[in-house]
Amino acid sequence: MSNDIIKKFQKAQLLLNNNAYAEIKGNSDYDYLINELIEYIEENENDQYIITTQTIRNYQEQEKRRIHESIIENPKTREIRSKQETPYEVILDVTNKSYTDGDINDLNKYFNSRYDKLKKIIQENPEFKKINELKTTKTNIDNLQVIGMINNINNTKNGHRIIEIEDPTGTGSVIILNDNEDLINSSQTLVKDEVIGVSGSTNGTLIRADEIVHPGIQRHKIIDKDMNFSIVFISDVHIGSKQFDEDSFNRFIKWLNGNYGNQEQQDLANDVKYLVIGGDLVDGIGIYPNQEKELKIKDIYEQYAEAARLLGDITDIPIILSPGNHDATRLAEPQPALTEKYAKDLCNQKNIEMVSNPSVVNLDNIKVQIYHGRSFDDIVMALNNYTHADTDKIMQLLLEKRHLAPIYGERTPLASEFEDYLVIDDIPDVLHTGHVHINSHTKYKGVHMLNSGTFQKQTEFQKIYNIVPTCAQVPVLNHGTLQLLDFTKE
Repeated sequence: MSNDIIKKFQKAQLLLNNNAYAEIKGNSDYDYLINELIEYIEENENDQYIITTQTIRNYQEQEKRRIHESIIENPKTREIRSKQETPYEVILDVTNKSYTDGDINDLNKYFNSRYDKLKKIIQENPEFKKINELKTTKTNIDNLQVIGMINNINNTKNGHRIIEIEDPTGTGSVIILNDNEDLINSSQTLVKDEVIGVSGSTNGTLIRADEIVHPGIQRHKIIDKDMNFSIVFISDVHIGSKQFDEDSFNRFIKWLNGNYGNQEQQDLANDVKYLVIGGDLVDGIGIYPNQEKELKIKDIYEQYAEAARLLGDITDIPIILSPGNHDATRLAEPQPALTEKYAKDLCNQKNIEMVSNPSVVNLDNIKVQIYHGRSFDDIVMALNNYTHADTDKIMQLLLEKRHLAPIYGERTPLASEFEDYLVIDDIPDVLHTGHVHINSHTKYKGVHMLNSGTFQKQTEFQKIYNIVPTCAQVPVLNHGTLQLLDFTKE
């Protein structure tokens, strides 16, 4: 270790005195400190070639000043915002609504809730107003409609597909014949535990499917609303990580306060009425093995304190803050909102509204469904030809299935609540997700589907899986049209 420390400084043409060497050697993360010191000297003290303890103090003092530097709001922006109204309503927040004890009866209630909610949505389709119960399908029926939850999906050696489904009355096996090419192809996106409708016939043993329907979105129910303001969406900031792009985030805060960008960008900032944060505000502690090696701030309370300092420069627009799997709340979804136990300063900031994951908010008549997106991992694992980069395709699937996390028992832990809060009961104007660190936006049947990327540069884990994050690229829904701002460069 000793030679390693000395060689790193020698490579940068720097020397160490004994006291500085001892202090660096005693640091639990000396590699990171060495890199920070070298960068500090290159930027601030070009004529220095010997590292002393005073060099380390100077670096630490600069870090302290930089962290606590306030970003003052542009007077013009303050004046504009002082005159604007920012009404909002929290429509869905599951915080303090968890009643599960985790026993088998709770699990039955959870799946019954899911089935009943999605059955009701499917029955908005006129063809499924009247349905057959699965217990009645053991005889010959030429024309039937059933609604069931998928238990299993298998392929036969002849290329047929067998879908096992269940309703409260019994089970049934649905066969999709290999000569029905369109239905075979569309069935490739079916997953376990989703609820579907099936039209077809039965010989008493198998239900032959002629059509499979999802709860879906009926286009005529979506009306493009007038929107004379802007909403900013971010997620996966990962404050506390060494890869947190703090410079870009500070530029983002400066822009939001009217102090960054060209005139067009400043005008856009002045038009912003809400900021929505979709989870993973901090990097957390103990989220994955050896995470401490990648942390700059190794204490969860200090991570949230730093987040409060950064967001504290935004004072006059509402901030809607939902947690993710890196945040200090329970891991099982639905996740309750962050509390004062870990994030006291954030909770005390008057313009921050803490909500659950998922949640639904009405922002001046624009309904936003917020979901961090942990279930994306399960979709990618379950379906061929889907990757984490296919965020738009995954969001479209979730809207068609009308469920934010349809697969039970995989990587996404789901709490067996009395009610399934991850069903998309009402179609939002905006579906906002994060988690995968890759920006995307598309409009599907009138719904803006957007993933807000990240402020964390590529991690070692992402390198292994060739995931390239779109760092510091912030989506803004501006009068119903998406604009993407890039804060990676001065």
